[in-house]
This record gives sequence, structure tokens and C-alpha cells, in this order.
Amino acid sequence: MTVPTTPDDSYLKSVAAATERAVATAEPIRSEFDGAPEGVRARVESRLDEQADALLGLSHDLHAHPEEGFAEHRSVAAVADLLRGQGIEAQVGVGELPTALLASTGSGGPHVAVLAEYDALPGVGHACGHNIICSAGTGGFLGAASALDEVGGRLSLIGTPAEEGGGGKEILARAGIFDDVDAVVMLHPFSHDVATHPFLGRRQVDVIFHGIAAHASAQPFMGRNALDAVVATYQGVSALRQHMPSGDRVHGIITDGGQRPNVVPERAAAQFYVRSADPDSLRDLADRIDRIARGAAEMTGCGVELVWDRQCPYLPIRHNDALAARWAEHQSRRGRTSLPRGVVPEYLTGSTDLGNLSFRMPAMHPMIGLGDSGLSLHTAGFATAARSEAGDRAVLDGAAGLALTAIDYLADERLRDAVHAEFEAAGGPLDVPRFFD
Repeated sequence: MTVPTTPDDSYLKSVAAATERAVATAEPIRSEFDGAPEGVRARVESRLDEQADALLGLSHDLHAHPEEGFAEHRSVAAVADLLRGQGIEAQVGVGELPTALLASTGSGGPHVAVLAEYDALPGVGHACGHNIICSAGTGGFLGAASALDEVGGRLSLIGTPAEEGGGGKEILARAGIFDDVDAVVMLHPFSHDVATHPFLGRRQVDVIFHGIAAHASAQPFMGRNALDAVVATYQGVSALRQHMPSGDRVHGIITDGGQRPNVVPERAAAQFYVRSADPDSLRDLADRIDRIARGAAEMTGCGVELVWDRQCPYLPIRHNDALAARWAEHQSRRGRTSLPRGVVPEYLTGSTDLGNLSFRMPAMHPMIGLGDSGLSLHTAGFATAARSEAGDRAVLDGAAGLALTAIDYLADERLRDAVHAEFEAAGGPLDVPRFFD
């Protein structure tokens, strides 16, 4: 048996060195808005100091008991128990999702929601750091709730299942859970602190070819080879990559290649993920993949069935800079420098269902660093970092950033007006469920 060749890492080293030079010279992000009064901020931070042990306990507990999407029963119960211990009732099982959670406080005025994710990945557990997302979100909610009587408005914590492919946020949005929410805030752990890192939109497609079986030696001319159609599709996608925008991605696998070599395959299938940084370009790229598959069917004489989006498609994130600047100011209070977009390479990204909400309402999704510029999401190393001392610091710094940004939104009318003016200038709300029809 031979072994794979070792990929050359000289490009990664060059990019890492350039990134660190850019980080060292990046200008800090500043907000032009006042946000909440300083006395309110101090009380919020004091409240979070009191909750530190409980928040870290939640993070460690989730990390030790990872649960995959739509099966996060223990995880959501742990969040609900923590809230109830603070005198806040939590509903579990909202929006027809048994592991979704909703807790709300306040009345009247603007309504901001802090989001929590708690699903894990198969095999590598919390290799995306959702234990940090959940614990920081829960802390952000509790911290902001402690000042709600001073700033007014409404505040919610919404636990959103199955971010890793299941589209829990989109399911909850279609169920009306976000109908009266004016803005949403959450964070994501990462290798660096970044205020507005891009995430790509993502669609998935199952391409199923139907051919005609025949004896591959005696009468191959009587068959129609479905595997040939899959191979032609795969090669067509490879040829397309040269002509795609540099940020777009298409990657796929063959899920069915036939049963035996001596039978012309009458069925073969592949699955592709299609990603792009803009909703319109994602729609165009999906159309091109569709045409490639149909062309492969014509070439081989096979029938073809294309099944798009068995799970909800994800849109890219539309960031709100006004909210992100407030986050950056608060992270500076914690000794962190939240970098502007473009300093960290933008290809270091994936997709998230937060994008779907960001085209419905203003949204914030900053990245919080775990102290290692070489970390990569969805790896065993990232899972280890999510339970490290740096991961614990991210929980507490993140909780403070979320709480203070939420309170700023509720307290500062000028900030609120700017947040919504920016959202409208970017195109306003999108009809997400019908966008790809």
C-alpha cells in the first residue's frame, strides 16, 4: 500500500505570515455612538462576574456531552436549568423543534434577541465551539437582562438547534419565532478576533441518474451508464471552477456508483455543496450546476433527478457594521482587538444559518479568537481549544460583548436608527423562503 503525498504548506505559511503582519498594523474599530451609560455597563459586567462559574460550568458540561443537531436534549435542558436558577422561565420545544429554546423578559419598545447554538459534530464533538456560543449567549442574555429595567425594551434568548446543516434558525423563522424581533446578536469562536468575517451562502443538491442495466461484457451496448453521467457531472463541475469567482466553492462526493463492475450501473448519484458570498451569485452558481447535470444526462442517454436543498439553504451573512463597531468597542474593554474585515483571509470561512436571519433583520456575528492563529474550524484541535483556558476566556469576554451590545441597542436611539438605516440601505428584508424558487 502506498501513502498519500504530503501537501506542501508553504502557501499557508506565507499567508499566515502576511496575516500576522496585517494584524499587527490594523487600525482598531471605533463606534460613533455612545451606547448605554457607563454606569449601566459597569453593572452589567459586575452581574456577569457573579455568573462566571455558572457560565463556564455550562460550557464544560456541553463540551463533555456533545449532541448532534435536533438531538440536543441534554444540552437545551442544561441551558433551561441555568436560566430557571436565575428566576427566568424558559420554554423548550418552541417552533415545533423539541430542542429549541425561548426565554424573554421586558415589555414594549425595541426587541433584541441573543442567539445560542449547542449542536455538535459527529466524531469531533464541539469542533466548531458551539459550547462557547451557547454559554456566551446565555451569559449575554443574563447580563443584559440585569439592566433591562434601566434601559427599557425587550430581550430574548433563543436557542437554535442544528446549525451544522439542519438550518434550525430558518425553521424557527418560518414558524414565526423571530416575527417580533428587531435585531439579533451572537458570536462564533475562531482563530482570530474579527468584527465582520464573511460567511458564504450554501445550497446542496443530490444529483441522481437513472440508466439502463446491461451485462457489461456481453451486451454493454444495450445499457445506459448512470455512473458515466455522474463522472461527466463531476468533471463538468471541475471545469466550471476556473470560471467561478474566487470566493465561490463547489465540492461533492459520489454517493452511489453502481453495484458490480460486470453490470452497467442503472443508478448512480452524487451530492454537491454549492457556496457563494452573495445571494444572487449563489443562485446563478446553482443554476450552472443544474445545467451541467442535465447536460451529462443528455450526453449519456440517462434520466436525471435533481433534488435541491433537502435541508434549508443558507444565505451569506449580511453584517451590520453599526452593531459590530459597538462589539469591537466592548471587546477593547476586555483587552481584545476585534479586527476589521479583510485582515484575516476571507477564504477561511464556511456557512451558517445566521445568514438567513441577517436578510430578515439587522444581525451581528463577530468572531472571537481562541488564542491560536493556526486553529482551523471542524478539527480535533479546535475542539480541544474550545475547552481550554482560552476557550473559557472567550465565554466570559463574549458574554460581556453580547450583553453590552444588546444593551447599547436598547438604550441608544441614535444607534438603533443607524442600525436599521444600514439594513435598509443594504436592500432591506428579503423573502428568504421564496428566494430560490
